[in-house]
Amino acid sequence: MEATEPEGTAVAERLLTSSLRTSYDPVVEIDWDAPHTPGAYWLPPHRSSLYGTPLWSRLSEEQRVELTKHEVASAASAGLWFETILMQMLIRQYYDDDPTSRHAQYALTEVADECRHSIMFGRLIEATGCPVYRASPVDHWLGRFLKATASGPRMYAAILIAEEILDAFQREIMADESLQPLIRMVSRIHVVEEARHVRFARDELVRQVAAAGPVGMAYARLLIGRAAYTIANRLVHPDAYAAVGIAPQVGRAAARANPHWRATLRWSAARVHDHLADAGLVAGPGRLLWARAGLI
Repeated sequence: MEATEPEGTAVAERLLTSSLRTSYDPVVEIDWDAPHTPGAYWLPPHRSSLYGTPLWSRLSEEQRVELTKHEVASAASAGLWFETILMQMLIRQYYDDDPTSRHAQYALTEVADECRHSIMFGRLIEATGCPVYRASPVDHWLGRFLKATASGPRMYAAILIAEEILDAFQREIMADESLQPLIRMVSRIHVVEEARHVRFARDELVRQVAAAGPVGMAYARLLIGRAAYTIANRLVHPDAYAAVGIAPQVGRAAARANPHWRATLRWSAARVHDHLADAGLVAGPGRLLWARAGLI
């Protein structure tokens, strides 16, 4: 621990400096009252969960745009749900930390970022006119369990899974000038600030894995697999399909069987999966959950 602490402190120092240079207040930075661009998609059509299916071919262009809007609102709802969990995990850890350390101070800075992101996602959902797509009762309970108990590798791995899967979508969205300006701006802000969070979590994960014993690692693999499964299944809430006249369970079944969507899920999770696998955190029963989610 003594050998790695200076490195962790140096990373926290750099991230605190970066936070001073590039932090955003989305309430100020984004024009929430600007009219939406008629006919513009909310995410690239090929990233829609139904793209390439017979259901997609039967939708009008207007319905396809509407579906992507609800898929974005669903992903934002999932992001809100997980960021609330993340903030509570970080605060729980901070409770035992030295408040004078740069490591603890960056954790608080990240909480501040996530508070703004949660406001941003809430405003995004409001601006779309879509409902908040809430977690199922089971996932809601699992979220309560995770935020109250997760520590060590399972805490930071869960953070990385949620952040890096969303980040893959948002990097593509922010670069696509054909999409709605609102979602491109939201994505740009989130990508810039989440890059710091990913760096912090990856640095912390190295130390947590080194400190975990065989039993702790086995439990972490299982919980991480469950987190990956939950996050993948929360991206598109089945009720989003009802917005374009598709029965929720029909839409969900079509998405699960859709090779284009399964390829998108693997694409979104490729970087974080490889990183966690290299750290020994994707194996055994937990790996089966990654596969069941369509992430590998």
